[in-house]
Amino acid sequence: SSLDATYTLKASQSGAVVAFDRIAGVVYTLPAPEVGLYFDFAVLTTVTSNAYRVNTSGAGVFVGGSLISIDTDTSNAVAAWTANGTSHVGVSSNGTTTGGVAGTQYRLTCVSPTRWLLRGFIHGTGVVATPVI
Repeated sequence: SSLDATYTLKASQSGAVVAFDRIAGVVYTLPAPEVGLYFDFAVLTTVTSNAYRVNTSGAGVFVGGSLISIDTDTSNAVAAWTANGTSHVGVSSNGTTTGGVAGTQYRLTCVSPTRWLLRGFIHGTGVVATPVI
């Protein structure tokens, strides 16, 4: 859990459940890549301003993988979003269309010196849109 608007995760925190519970949003930055590191992100409280965001540690470090998005306020429609591993650098959820609604959960696992693997579920509202950035 972070009381601050920004927080840089440490390699020693690998395996932790990282909570999104600051309604004003928070930006987490992943540590420098080390194969095998992983972090589980869980939205405990829906974000109401700014965003819940996770960024890689810097230039040349990317995210690959997929998220399943569920429209929780109307039809429970499902959409899939793919991070391509060559230009995407994180996940950003706004509390509505791109997720950030309580119940969201995903994992980022470091699989190479330049790539994190993304998998999980995003809960959103309205016409859901990609949270992959």
